[in-house]
Amino acid sequence: MTTAQHKIGSSFGAHSTADDVLQGIDLTGKLAIVTGGYSGLGLETTRALTEAGAHVVVPARRAAVAREAVDGIDGVEVDELDLGDLDSVRTFAERFLDSGRTVDIVINNAGIMACPETRVGPGWEAQFATNHLGHYALVGRLWPAIEPGGARVVSVSSLGHHNSGIRWDDVHWQRGYDKWEAYGQAKTANILFAVHLDRLGAESGVRAFSLHPGGILTPLQRHLAKEEMVERGWIDEDGKVLHPEAFKTPQQGAATQVWAATSPQLAGMGGVYCEDCDIAEPAPADGERTGVRDYAIDPEQAARLWALSAELTGVNAFA
Repeated sequence: MTTAQHKIGSSFGAHSTADDVLQGIDLTGKLAIVTGGYSGLGLETTRALTEAGAHVVVPARRAAVAREAVDGIDGVEVDELDLGDLDSVRTFAERFLDSGRTVDIVINNAGIMACPETRVGPGWEAQFATNHLGHYALVGRLWPAIEPGGARVVSVSSLGHHNSGIRWDDVHWQRGYDKWEAYGQAKTANILFAVHLDRLGAESGVRAFSLHPGGILTPLQRHLAKEEMVERGWIDEDGKVLHPEAFKTPQQGAATQVWAATSPQLAGMGGVYCEDCDIAEPAPADGERTGVRDYAIDPEQAARLWALSAELTGVNAFA
């Protein structure tokens, strides 16, 4: 399989911050939608984009909490959105479309990780539903505002995609649940979504990207017990981070999604998975957890996931 997954030498890296990658970029007059843009990497993304001149819409399940979090950041508006509820996705999109505005940047940042088995909607597994299906439906519903401006759509994936491809015979984990494999499937779905959206949207100037932000301790880990984080070697028994050099700050963690959303270095490109503010290389054959797995960028699997997502959500902007 030929691939565009090769570094371009962006001059940025793992230690670059969102402010670093925005140097010299003026986003005045641009509108960005950042799901979950009030916590962790999302909050830092919102801050950086607004400081570069963008107006940022933050759709949030906990709107009151979000408003408090972004208080003091100019150029932000908060609206209600529950990605696990397709009616909520629809009503948010309708409100936005009624405003008559177009979108320049969409960052699908919100997500959940390794949560206990949870069912949403018609019995869907929560990680697949929230991390993938909700964002799929959101972009589809917002397409009339995304297409005119040739927006960039950026989906926050993870190296967790190495945990699992798509379980085509049981995407909702009806036959036993593994929280880390379910997370891996959802993160693979984020990458495949970007692959197929880019194929469909490129003719209109809409380009799509996915990325691994790096290892960052944020509220995303809220479902993990202290004992599990100790077992995984992240912290010691006192809660102290064992290898701080292995983790990014939130400012560094937000950099790759901001780079993918704004960098002129990616002009004319799309459908690729990024890490450390550059396009990632294919994963090595020895199984090392770096780069991107073949199954996550396979165009046939991307098309198959798109068809399944359209069937499950009833949304298809290209039907």
